[in-house]
Amino acid sequence: MYQQFQAGWIEVITGPMFAGKSEELIRRIRTLKYANKNIVCFKPSIDNRYSETSIASHAGGKYKAYPVKKASDILKYVTDETDVIAIDEVQFFGEEIVPLLDKYANGGKRIMVAGLDLNFRGEPFSIMPILLAKAEFVTKLTAACKICGGAATRTQRIVNGKPAYYEDPIVIVGASECYEARCRKHHEVPHKSKD
Repeated sequence: MYQQFQAGWIEVITGPMFAGKSEELIRRIRTLKYANKNIVCFKPSIDNRYSETSIASHAGGKYKAYPVKKASDILKYVTDETDVIAIDEVQFFGEEIVPLLDKYANGGKRIMVAGLDLNFRGEPFSIMPILLAKAEFVTKLTAACKICGGAATRTQRIVNGKPAYYEDPIVIVGASECYEARCRKHHEVPHKSKD
C-alpha cells in the first residue's frame, strides 16, 4: 500500500476487442503529456484500420504514433530524453520486443503497452503471456458480450455470419465487421478439441 517504485517499469492494458484498451492507453498518454513527460508512441504498421499514423480506438480517440514493422524499428525513435514508451496492439510484435522493453524499463523508462491477451481461439496471444508475467502493473478490461450483455473476456471471429474455425489463420486485421466481444459461455470455436 505504501510502496515506492523506482523509475522504470512495464504496464500492460489487456482484454478482448471492444473493451477500450486503446482508449485507456490514449487516456494515460494524454495524462502524462499534461505532466510534461517526453512520450514516444508506436503501433504495428499491420494495423491500419482507423489510421496509418495514430493509435486509434474503436470509439474514435486518436494519438499520433510511429507505425513500425518490427520491434527493432523502435530504436530509431527512443532517445535518452524519452520518459515514456507507449505501444498499441503489442501482440502483433514478435518475441524480440520482450528484451527490448525489458532493456528500456531497466533503464528507467515507463513502458505502457496495450494488446489482446487471447486470440480468437481463446488461447494466449503471441508474446502477451510473457509481458503479463513481466509487467509490474496489469489492467484487464472487459467488454459487453454481443449475445447476452455479460462481461466479455473473449474475442469472437465471425466469417460469413458464423464463428471462425479453429484452423483459420490467427491474424486477420479487422473490427466489428469480423469480430465480436463474447463471454466465456457464448464464445464458440468450431473444430477446437474439448479440454
